Amino acid sequence: GAPGPGGPRAARPAGSPAGRGANAESTVAVLQGPEPSVRSQLPQGKYEANVERAKEAIRAGDVFQVVPSQRYEIDCPVDALEVYRVLRASNPSPYMYLLRLPLPGGGTYDVVGSSPEALVKVDGDRVMTHPIAGTRPRGATPEQDAEHARSLLADDKERAEHLMLVDLARNDLGRVCEAGSVEVLDFMSVERYSHVMHIVSTVVGRLRPDRTAYDALVATFPAGTLSGAPKVRAMELIDEMEVTRRGLYGGTVGYLDFGGDLDMAIAIRTAVIRDGVAYVQAGGGVVADSDPAAEHAESVSKSMAVLRAVAGAATLRPAR
Repeated sequence: GAPGPGGPRAARPAGSPAGRGANAESTVAVLQGPEPSVRSQLPQGKYEANVERAKEAIRAGDVFQVVPSQRYEIDCPVDALEVYRVLRASNPSPYMYLLRLPLPGGGTYDVVGSSPEALVKVDGDRVMTHPIAGTRPRGATPEQDAEHARSLLADDKERAEHLMLVDLARNDLGRVCEAGSVEVLDFMSVERYSHVMHIVSTVVGRLRPDRTAYDALVATFPAGTLSGAPKVRAMELIDEMEVTRRGLYGGTVGYLDFGGDLDMAIAIRTAVIRDGVAYVQAGGGVVADSDPAAEHAESVSKSMAVLRAVAGAATLRPAR
């Protein structure tokens, strides 16, 4: 039942990193709505065992961080456009997209997403990436929300994870940018979305004259925030632990234009809809002192905005 491959005909994500999360900053978590009936490919115990396995690899010195994930399934009896409408209202994000893509054997599948994270953006000679690492659920009251933000920024584990991925982003941009031009802006700020808040930073650099936007994409893909560090060994461990291929999850949705610029979102907070079923995948970065139960809870929190959008769309429109 895994979604098939396919490439976008044309996709320009709505929004930009400027003013990121602005629509969610003044709101408390959107916790109401129908409780989705969700199936996971992994029991909680198996996911937590994967976290422990990742920690063993970290203790052995194989990796510094690994980002395991799990896939959720939910029935989707409505058109993907209805899901997009609910998602856009309930979880506005810098990148919103709706794509209908062909399957190799005929037919189509749909991609609906509200990604908060830019993989890489190139505007002229300016290159930007926007690592997100460190998560808390939204609070049910403004006071609880503020406390969650304070707790997030004070958490040594979350800060260490974030710093590691900022350093990885700097190294990625350093492969295609002029020496000395890579710098970190907005270091460790908090962005809020409907169900979660994140620690975010912005890393920028000046593209070398002998490099193109495509080179910047190659240098940054896949995102360290979806794989780990070092990337190759982390991805090998992920391939051993996860029971299905990730497909679109952790890939990119975006555009390259005729002027040589590009804007690529990381495909997270995204549903792949095929044959009346929506697939939503989520995970989190594991470091040496990660708690397996907390990592599982983070995966659930990250998936909930999209899962609730699917469930909500099914209640708003009659099934076709």
